[in-house]
Amino acid sequence: MKIAIVTDSTAYIPEELLQKYDIHTIPLSVVMEGETYRENVDITTEEFFEKMAQMEELPSTSQPSIGDYILLLESLYRDGYTDVLSFHLSAELSGTYQNAVAAGRSVEGINVHVIDSQIACFVQGFMPLYAAQNKDDMSLEALIADMEEMKKRENMNAYLLVDTLTNLQKGGRLSNAQALVGSLLKVKPILEFQDGKIIPYEKVRTKKKAKKKIEDIFAEELKHQEDKNITAVVIHSNAEEEGRGWMNELQEKFPHVKFTLSYFGPVIATHLGEGALGLGYTNYDVRID
Repeated sequence: MKIAIVTDSTAYIPEELLQKYDIHTIPLSVVMEGETYRENVDITTEEFFEKMAQMEELPSTSQPSIGDYILLLESLYRDGYTDVLSFHLSAELSGTYQNAVAAGRSVEGINVHVIDSQIACFVQGFMPLYAAQNKDDMSLEALIADMEEMKKRENMNAYLLVDTLTNLQKGGRLSNAQALVGSLLKVKPILEFQDGKIIPYEKVRTKKKAKKKIEDIFAEELKHQEDKNITAVVIHSNAEEEGRGWMNELQEKFPHVKFTLSYFGPVIATHLGEGALGLGYTNYDVRID
């Protein structure tokens, strides 16, 4: 048995970790002014933000086609893989999971096990990293069972902080009046994942207070996990300096937690907008170096 680990580009796993742990990726795309760009292939995150700032309308996003997936699976089969563990952003947010399932049924000779992470970004990336780091020491059945356990809310969670309401308004998720009032009041929505959906957790005045609220939630959740090895990630949307500063502050407050810094790439940033921040974690022991 030879197991391949696959994820999609919205896990935003650094290239050096993809290569170190032999993780394969399939890209999602953004459509900007009629042109389709595969994230991290045809467009960098920096280029995306430059283009988006000049656009009147919000970019749209699209999942990999079934055909793209079939090509990847056929390539893995030719390389001698017998099984594929494929991890994807929440099926409530994208059709990527469904297309992966359909592609798996279309390719003979290789067994494809598709897992809905029910989350997104580098928090999603914890799952393929853990699988890649443990696949040689566990049976496939045990590893799949472990992954289904890992994605449960008590083992992996994330909170998002939206800095600007512009993208929510452009995307039709907020009226012009709501966006105007929210901006005047400096409202910063905190969002969370529930059953794979992104839902409002709380609206907080000012970004500083919103970050403090997320820190308090994080601290409360860690109280029940004192015997766990916590791995956490701070995620930023074209705000690396702010994200790194927040990560450093969190590292001082929670010295027993392993922290890393990641980013919202084009597909996710399309919906959250510039300046967004996120804090996610897992109590599974994931190596992030």
